[in-house]
Amino acid sequence: MQFSDARSRVAVVTGGSAGLGRAITRELAARGWDVAVLARGNDGAAAALEDVEAAGRRGLAVLADVSVNDEVESAAERIEQALGPIELWVNNAMTGVFGEFLETDPEDFDRATRVVYLGFVNGTRAALKRMVPRDHGHVIQVGSALGHRGIPLQAAYCAAKHAIKGFTESVLTELLHNGSRVKLSEVDMPALNTIQFNWVRNALPHHPQPVPPIYQPEVGARAVAHVAEHPRRRTWVGEMTVATIIGNRLSTRVADWYLARTGYSGQQAPDKREAQIGVNLYEPVPGDQGAHGIFDDRARRTSPQTWAITHRTAAWAAAGAALAAAAVGGSTALRSRR
Repeated sequence: MQFSDARSRVAVVTGGSAGLGRAITRELAARGWDVAVLARGNDGAAAALEDVEAAGRRGLAVLADVSVNDEVESAAERIEQALGPIELWVNNAMTGVFGEFLETDPEDFDRATRVVYLGFVNGTRAALKRMVPRDHGHVIQVGSALGHRGIPLQAAYCAAKHAIKGFTESVLTELLHNGSRVKLSEVDMPALNTIQFNWVRNALPHHPQPVPPIYQPEVGARAVAHVAEHPRRRTWVGEMTVATIIGNRLSTRVADWYLARTGYSGQQAPDKREAQIGVNLYEPVPGDQGAHGIFDDRARRTSPQTWAITHRTAAWAAAGAALAAAAVGGSTALRSRR
């Protein structure tokens, strides 16, 4: 394999072996990053490494459970020894439990919280321990619309994503207070077609699904890669993420009522009768699962809102042209009435 001679930029993606993390790994490699993948499953991690090398970049697959701080710290040390200083760390690893809170086993709830929330804490700690002394680097937290608005049947996940938001804001203010040039960003995702919904712990009568509209994971991956190269503290991905966050700010009571009525049916897909491939809550599911889940038939490949935030100059130009055209049209209409 011949690797590019371009300046080495080292990125780490937790949960990079499948789903959104796999899509992020591919997107970063395609943009010239060397990528280290943290995951628990050897099959997926090895396949993700092949993706990175196929793009002509250096890669490294490291097996680690992000809920265990010592494993994350050891992984970071190994990555810097093998690839060089970490410039970008993307916290993405997650797992989940679908079911009502009182029907969720306390151990399962605790495990999901440790992976989704403490996994981000451990990853952020490992990254900042290296970046802050160098006064250089960038940590991206893969957040969610559900970190702003909780929904039924996913209490552990929603709570963890809310916690990530508060944690990130707290650490960001500390970096700012200390005058650090290290960047810290949160990129909040919409519903994505990932393998997550085929290996969560599921107590629902039907196959779990992301709340429509559903987007392909590449939509989220492009947003993360854009923020990596054009740092912004907060980015919302997808029209529904924007609507969810703003709608909840305007009226939480309306959101409560709406989700109580639609949140159960909206997270189940009776037409999907495929058996789930396993439960990855405590142990990795064998095999290379790739980036996509089983909802290719209804997932959107693009998002106008996400295109606009990743092409701001063109979006503003288009908006200006539209306003100018509207002004000319209005002026013409007024003259014709005289």
